Parts: sequence; structure tokens; C-alpha cells
Amino acid sequence: MDFSWMAWTLPTALFFLTILALLVCMAVWEYVSPGGNPRIGILRFETTRGDRLFVSLLGAAFIHLAWLGLIGPNVWWALALSIVYAVGVFKLV
Repeated sequence: MDFSWMAWTLPTALFFLTILALLVCMAVWEYVSPGGNPRIGILRFETTRGDRLFVSLLGAAFIHLAWLGLIGPNVWWALALSIVYAVGVFKLV
């Protein structure tokens, strides 16, 4: 297969591998402890682990896009901010 259309740099590969690893970990977690551990957080509606992962990934995408648009291409601080955001989502939402 010809993947020359995609800029497969190390950060790009790590990005997709990280998302794959998160999905695999969530699948194993769901297999070991089914039900998704639904709870009501600060948003006042019921969320599961999968919902919180989705909100975390969506928020990280917006954080990175805003960082690229406002600050520039050095996204390491955006990554740190995204991790803090994800921890907050899993704790509070």
C-alpha cells in the first residue's frame, strides 16, 4: 500500500499509536470491569468511561488546534495541558 500521501513523521505515528493504545486499554478495562462505571459529574448528566475518554480526546483536539493557531507549532505545552484536562475530565465529569 502506498501511504506517501500522508506525512508519516514520528509525532504523527505517535499520535495515532497513542489513540490506538487508549482504545485498546479502554476495551480491556471494559472487559475486566463491564458497565463503564456510569456516574453523574459536574455536567449533571450520566457519563461512562467511554464518554469521558471521548470528551478528553475532543478537548485535546481543540486545545491543540487553538495552540497551533494562537501560539505556534511547538505543541509540547499543549500536550501537557491536554493531559491535565483529561485527568480533570476523568475525575470531575
